[in-house]
Amino acid sequence: MPDIELFVQSLANGVSVGAIYGLIALGFVLVYKSTEVVNFALGDLLMFSAFAGWSLSVALGWPIWLAVLAAIFLTSLLSGIINEAVVSRIIGQPQFAHILLTLGIAFTLRGLILLIWGADQRSLDSLAPDTLLEVAGITLRAERVQIILITLVLVIALQFFFRKTRFGLALQALGENQMAAYLMAIPVRRAISGIWMLSGAIAAIAGLMLAPLLLVDTNLWLVMVKGLIVAVMGSFHSVPGALGAGILVGVIEQLAGVYLDAEYRDLVVYASFFAILAVFPKGLFGGQSAKKV
Repeated sequence: MPDIELFVQSLANGVSVGAIYGLIALGFVLVYKSTEVVNFALGDLLMFSAFAGWSLSVALGWPIWLAVLAAIFLTSLLSGIINEAVVSRIIGQPQFAHILLTLGIAFTLRGLILLIWGADQRSLDSLAPDTLLEVAGITLRAERVQIILITLVLVIALQFFFRKTRFGLALQALGENQMAAYLMAIPVRRAISGIWMLSGAIAAIAGLMLAPLLLVDTNLWLVMVKGLIVAVMGSFHSVPGALGAGILVGVIEQLAGVYLDAEYRDLVVYASFFAILAVFPKGLFGGQSAKKV
């Protein structure tokens, strides 16, 4: 019985961690669907949100809920500024140019964060109370339940936005053909800026939910790697696919950490990723609409 409880507990923890990976993947998917740009600065935007949240809540003494909202706003604004000031300048250039540019932005952000906040590790409180909850016989920390609920709400809201709202449908048209979007009088530049800001906000939410589980430090950007893996597994075009692939990766990671040595956890995740791509070259949710990255 204890083994069953451990297994179920690991599954539940994997779902919560995977939900965060899914959110990071969503940040990639939103920008790529609209512009075919893979934003390699996303992990550093995530890291910025965690440091900003720490500064506002701990250093300045703001209430945690207000610090979180402000950090999300600041990260979203920074993401929009990056697009307007830098990325939009090379529209129409080869995709490799966008890769190099976003990598350069990532290194710049990383250096600025290190310069401003230093390399010391910090802790950040969660919005959820530090309590244990019993959910269907499974004991979970309140913050993990919060992660799952917030992620579900965001995914449902994004699905509704892209399928039912005029602006969301316009963004999908933009992803299919930018020239056609121009001819349909869709405000392409404003739409792309909105997508970058939304992507930044989602990365901030992921960072602010991840920071209480880990620590706020200058290695937090590395979680982007698993978010990118999840985006590829989800076929780089599907909102629910990103969440599903994220949960799968989170569960694999947690089970590997419990039943194998912790040092093999990442190895199992990467091996699973390559095995899945070998069987499903277009990703788990690939199809005719999937794009090759």
